[in-house]
Amino acid sequence: MNDLFSRTSRIIITCNKRLTPFLQQEVEAMAFTPDEVFATGIVLKGTLKDCIELNLNLRCASQVLFSLQSFRAVHPDDVYEKVIRMPWETWLPKDGYFSVTSNVDQFTVNNTMFLNVKVKDGIADRFRREVGVRPNSGSELDRAVVHIYWKDDEAEIFMDTSGPTLAKHGYRKIPGKAPMLEALATATVMASGWDQTSPFVNPMCGSGTLAIEAALLATHRKPGLYRNNYSFMHWLGYEKSMYESALAAIQRQVKEVPVTIIASDLVQDAIDISKVNAAAAGVEKMIQFQRCDFASTAVPQTPGVVFLNPEYGERLGDLTALEETYARIGDFLKQRCQGYTGFVFTGNLELAKKIGLKASRRIEFYNAKIDCRLLKYELYTGTKRERPETTAA
Repeated sequence: MNDLFSRTSRIIITCNKRLTPFLQQEVEAMAFTPDEVFATGIVLKGTLKDCIELNLNLRCASQVLFSLQSFRAVHPDDVYEKVIRMPWETWLPKDGYFSVTSNVDQFTVNNTMFLNVKVKDGIADRFRREVGVRPNSGSELDRAVVHIYWKDDEAEIFMDTSGPTLAKHGYRKIPGKAPMLEALATATVMASGWDQTSPFVNPMCGSGTLAIEAALLATHRKPGLYRNNYSFMHWLGYEKSMYESALAAIQRQVKEVPVTIIASDLVQDAIDISKVNAAAAGVEKMIQFQRCDFASTAVPQTPGVVFLNPEYGERLGDLTALEETYARIGDFLKQRCQGYTGFVFTGNLELAKKIGLKASRRIEFYNAKIDCRLLKYELYTGTKRERPETTAA
């Protein structure tokens, strides 16, 4: 008997480093109570039906993992022996396809591919022994995915209910130049404290991810609207009605709101890409796109948030030109954005000093492996001006 979709088990929701506080906000807003919060994720208890809802709703997550079994193991052969005893034939279709992923910190394993093969062999041998045939397997993540976590002598086998990462939200048809990952973009917008009703101004918009994520947040459009395939769909016991119910719930949440979102870029190609991506997300009519230098971006009189994500200067030759750009960002914020709250996301704190304003907050993020900061600037109107920046950003 297959009880997978009715049993309660440990659920681990993973995310990229420094996104946990924002993931926690999302999880708690869905009325889940975390049992544990750690650097790259959250632990809670629930069912696979809960996992379906989490997959469709979460903006900041990477994977939703559902625990199948935990055990002690000191050698890869121990893992194989445990895996072959698990009732895979009641969980996976014999004519299906599965893949194995892993997160390993164990001295006997210096190549995770070796462990993945051990798990794959255990599942295949179990099928051969019990039903005489075995499913196909490989590295594709678009069907059933089994995940193993193994640290020291503690191992745990999970059903990866997501498959391909949830951190990509599915609407970005053209990535553009150096795009910000969607999960990171939405977390930075959340971190800005934008009220989702006042203007959101995004000069240097690139492929439009920040402006699009702002529009998605304001209209309660969840990532599940842009994706129709998850790993949980490829396990025995799954019923389409489970997914359709969760999808209908997020469709009902969508609300159209009168909010001003402005995205500008000097490069026409960036504007064209942004428009394509915004159309795929269904929010192109919400965003006013402008082709102009960032300093010429239209800034509504009603105060709101102005958010820039300039280049960081990863090549030495870029730095001189970027120093001027960052200084101009400071001038733009001081002269054009009074009354607004300004944000600059950067991976170069030396360049950030050129902005010439004192940041009231420095929120830590990673962009891939780059140590970044979201710098917050209170841009007062009238005589209460910002003090020049004299300390490290």
